[in-house]
Amino acid sequence: MAIVLDKDRGIESELEERIDLECPYCGVYAHMSPQSVPDAAVLLRDKPKHVGLVYQCDACHAPVFLRFTVREYDNNRVELQRNFVELERPKERFAFSYLPKHTEIMFREALTCYSNNSFNAFASMCRRAAKSSFDALGEGGKLRAFEEVLVAQEIAGIDDETFAPIKTVLFDSGEQEELPLLNHAQAGILLEVLKDLFYQCFVRPGKLTRAIKVRQFFVSEEKSNLQSA
Repeated sequence: MAIVLDKDRGIESELEERIDLECPYCGVYAHMSPQSVPDAAVLLRDKPKHVGLVYQCDACHAPVFLRFTVREYDNNRVELQRNFVELERPKERFAFSYLPKHTEIMFREALTCYSNNSFNAFASMCRRAAKSSFDALGEGGKLRAFEEVLVAQEIAGIDDETFAPIKTVLFDSGEQEELPLLNHAQAGILLEVLKDLFYQCFVRPGKLTRAIKVRQFFVSEEKSNLQSA
């Protein structure tokens, strides 16, 4: 299932040369078709370890840049690993307006780090965002957050060994230098856990409170209209 760049025939793939992923521009999960492919002859001459290809999003037609690792150089062919790195990741969405201001700033910067594949900078900003949220929740805030995170772990069915770095990032009180180094998969778990934590602690109460106030407003308006009729 590798991608092959042939000196004479161009790109070849067992998967019809197409890749499916979330477009960083339109946010749609769509097919990506090859748009610009490096010259195989140049690659065979220079033999770089990594190769960049430009794909086109079938939904919005924007160019999407992907980096592949070279698996093998042959006489007239360059074989690439099927796995790739997205050089531009989709921006993560969240209901930021419900977060405390300081937490919002920290979390926005954390998501920027994640989108740029800077996963350990992301972990550092997640710790700062989490600490800010504990302060905003007040007394017992950290304990409440810890209980929410344990519920998320149970719901997602994540084993303790996999989940340990996530709890260390969010709740350990050590120095920033002592944070565990995260890979892409661990950063993805941390992202979803922190999003769920902020949703449960801030977004859900905020939306519920807002909805009830709107209902009460219309009820009071209805009563007022009946009394004046």
